[in-house]
Amino acid sequence: MTGRGEADEARTGAGAVTYREVRGEPAAPHILYARFHRRAPHAPARGRPVPLGEESYGGLLAMLAEFSPVVEALPPDAALVDVRGARRYFGRDAIGLADLIRLRALALHGVDCTVGAAANPMLARMAAQDGPPGAVRTLADDPAEVAAFLARKPAAALHGVGPATARTLCAYGLDSVGRIAAAPPATLQRILGASTGRRIHERARGIDPTPVTPNAPARSLSAEHRFDGDELDPGRRRRALLTLADGLGSRLRTSGQTARGLALTVRYADGSTTVRARALEEPTAHTPALTAAAYALHAALGLERARVRAVALRAEDLRDADRTARQLTFDPDDDKARRAWAAVDRARARFGAAAVGPAALLDVA
Repeated sequence: MTGRGEADEARTGAGAVTYREVRGEPAAPHILYARFHRRAPHAPARGRPVPLGEESYGGLLAMLAEFSPVVEALPPDAALVDVRGARRYFGRDAIGLADLIRLRALALHGVDCTVGAAANPMLARMAAQDGPPGAVRTLADDPAEVAAFLARKPAAALHGVGPATARTLCAYGLDSVGRIAAAPPATLQRILGASTGRRIHERARGIDPTPVTPNAPARSLSAEHRFDGDELDPGRRRRALLTLADGLGSRLRTSGQTARGLALTVRYADGSTTVRARALEEPTAHTPALTAAAYALHAALGLERARVRAVALRAEDLRDADRTARQLTFDPDDDKARRAWAAVDRARARFGAAAVGPAALLDVA
């Protein structure tokens, strides 16, 4: 995204640097994608992002709602904002509003954010991912500029294209967004199916009609594991998921809650993410059920050679356990497993969370 007319402007504030691109006469973007991140202040983790926490994330969403009522929460650390009405009210363009949002997040919550500004949600996401952390990046609503921005990006950079779909496209030589955009729509529909092929072709041309849908973050619990480097080993990723599912199950049971759904977020080395979710067969806090769902979500992504930096699980649509019905079973092993996990909870309450855990984690340093 090379600016026309003026060079990039850099300025410092509160120990951070903001890079803002100023263009000649672009069409005004009105969708902002903000991804928040907090940095660990002490060595040896200095500069590494740390989880926001649900309370902090909720406060940031409330701050965004002061700018626009059209805020779509994207847990655990991002949100979309439609600022069409806010531009006139605040007397600022989208870039000015993005600067103000970043300033307030840093001053009031101690959290920095990367903001992408564009004409639709997909381009705003991609603009944010294209810049350094703590940047405000913008993409004008100009077809030629959008095409140039997208042309050389890999197929997996398109929102909604996971690793499995990207491999399928690459097998047919469609390894860049530019080549996907140039391919006949009928070809993509034969490769990916009618609906998916049509949607991917539109997104490769920068078209995303998806509106920003105001919502409130559903009651949820989340946990994240960050690897020390690029993790290529599926076995280690599965052990990380087991640790996260074990922790979520314990937190749900001790708080008297069950989850109706589970979401998996995978963050890659280039900063992009893939999010997949599924409804559970029944509301549950049972660790084996959460683990099985996490493994299924991970396997469906087909991450054979992906460079993974972090994985996160989020238990969604929480309900009070006392008001949740459970399907009865005649399987004695299921009852034994639930009694065993109840004993695990009692042992952890007395001796600490590390007192007992899944045997599969014993070989993890």
